[in-house]
Amino acid sequence: MGDDIPLAGLISLLVILLLLSAFFSGSETALMSLNRYQLRHKAREGHRGARLAERLLRRPDRLIGLILLGNNLVNFSAASLVAVIAFEIGGQPAVALGTLILTLAVLIFSEAAPKTLAALHPERFAFPAALIYYPLLKITYPIVWLTNAASNGVLFLLGVRENGAELQSLTREELRTLVYEAGARLSPRYRTMLLSILDLEKVTVDDVMVPHNEIIGIDLNGDITAIETIIRDSQHTRMPVYRDDIDHVVGILHFRRLANLAEQEVTKDSLESLLSEPYFIPEGTPLSTQLVQFQRRRERIALVVDEYGDIQGIVTLEDILEEIVGEFTTDPSDEETDVIKETSNTFLVDATANIRELNRSQDWNLPTDGPKTINGLIVEMLETIPAPGTRLKINGYPIEIVETDDNRIRSVRVGRHIPTLS
Repeated sequence: MGDDIPLAGLISLLVILLLLSAFFSGSETALMSLNRYQLRHKAREGHRGARLAERLLRRPDRLIGLILLGNNLVNFSAASLVAVIAFEIGGQPAVALGTLILTLAVLIFSEAAPKTLAALHPERFAFPAALIYYPLLKITYPIVWLTNAASNGVLFLLGVRENGAELQSLTREELRTLVYEAGARLSPRYRTMLLSILDLEKVTVDDVMVPHNEIIGIDLNGDITAIETIIRDSQHTRMPVYRDDIDHVVGILHFRRLANLAEQEVTKDSLESLLSEPYFIPEGTPLSTQLVQFQRRRERIALVVDEYGDIQGIVTLEDILEEIVGEFTTDPSDEETDVIKETSNTFLVDATANIRELNRSQDWNLPTDGPKTINGLIVEMLETIPAPGTRLKINGYPIEIVETDDNRIRSVRVGRHIPTLS
């Protein structure tokens, strides 16, 4: 062979073989490093390289068989060629040295370097490689099929079964990780919204409802002047109507229907004729479920009841949407009343404030898996209503009781979070 081809030609052929080896090694790493979800997205957008890469990865055994066939072919050919070149240059002693040099060259230039580069930029290498591998697989299919049949037979004997290469469903926590890792591709606002959607199943209507003692409604047994005042000053478009107390609810009044009474005197009977049936839901209903139910029933407001049918609170579609997008309406009368900043390290907090809302507005991390208010959280922990001046620590937050009455804590002072050493 050396007599027919000049030494320069043999060296050139060796360089070409090393480049081919680098191509096979790097493209294998690139194809296997592709993000399968990004790949599917690009394929659906019509990217030719992505579509071919997706087809190839549906049967990774065939793809790997093709790459190994090509890689081994060029590596063995390069080894034989080095032996010829070394023998021509230095005779038999140079063959061993040539083998060592070839090993280092393949390791550095045909394996480590291309694989590292391909792992860092998989799409840049995988998509052009797919354009080559797809037709090449068609040409070499009989050889690849025989190779895969033999290798799959060995795996079968070892108890390994093929499960395909379809994309697996992601769990909620895996989706949360993907959203977190999106980085600058998602604005902080959109990231928060997506995470809130993923958390809807963890949050129940109990967490966002207006509690029983804070429900504002219309008492049909009350004075008509007081009823007119409530309607005129209301910040809501819908309101429960009851007799004597909210436990005896009659229906829901949509203020838009009051336009029918614009030229008539408002009476209790006329108001009662405008009411729609109240919609009751059980406590503990996940927000994700309730959002679907609101949509199916075309409702926007529901009364939350316990297992005995007693009303525990009221929840609206707006409450659920605010869990996703944050506050988008503000009642000026309620603004900044739950938390008052005393110093740079302390806050005076209304003990009836909802813990989830405090965590969200103040970026705190108080526990939300138990009672819904600061008052309930402290009473559950101490198993008594503490006296003013009592101090405790919850999740690293120093808390001091400021004011109490006979049956509840009215206000507390919350200090800056102190990390708990584990």
